[in-house]
Amino acid sequence: MAKVTFLGHSCFLLEGGGKSLLIDPFLTDNPTASISAAEVSCDYIIVTHAHRDHFGDTLDIAKRNGAIVIANFEIATYCAAQGLEIHPLHIGGGASFPFGRAKLTIAHHGSSFPDGTYGGSPAGVTLTLGDRKIHHAGDTALTKDMELVGDEGIDLAMLPIGDNFTMGIDDAVRALDLIRPSQVIPMHYNTFDLIAADPAVFSAKAQAKGVECSVLTPGESLEI
Repeated sequence: MAKVTFLGHSCFLLEGGGKSLLIDPFLTDNPTASISAAEVSCDYIIVTHAHRDHFGDTLDIAKRNGAIVIANFEIATYCAAQGLEIHPLHIGGGASFPFGRAKLTIAHHGSSFPDGTYGGSPAGVTLTLGDRKIHHAGDTALTKDMELVGDEGIDLAMLPIGDNFTMGIDDAVRALDLIRPSQVIPMHYNTFDLIAADPAVFSAKAQAKGVECSVLTPGESLEI
């Protein structure tokens, strides 16, 4: 069993295997965040790409917690230069950790740090926590590569629905046919005006496909 807590935007705290993992910790300056960066405790931080609204508070949280940063080679190298402990991965590559396994997957998007420097290829991540498989799609367009993710047997998927920079609701619904998760949580919507979306619309369309949808408010948790 794993506990998944939505912290706002695309940020999630996952607890399983006796460890806690923080994904895309954009908390400071996030108007939807349910917690401040100073309040977060974690053992690992996973960063899908270097954009400000995903890399976010990685440096501060990792330094305070002594957390290991898992990300593509470029982001991990950047973090190592700031004195952090890292584990670099890249697209299609995975590794085992005390919590289970992490594998980076294809995401069609961009990746640059707030200062404009190159942040490597964007990614999604598939996590194995005990007997559960969780897929965080990161920021991405709809892509047929999602079918390969689905072949691994996904219990829970987190999918962006905010349109403009990522999939919108209709493409996220199509993604369900490819990833074939048992459950889904929408993310990356309503943080800013440009990504306004109605999660109830997505939920209804997901449920119509037989996929259980949990629309979490920031701070709310789900156990799978």
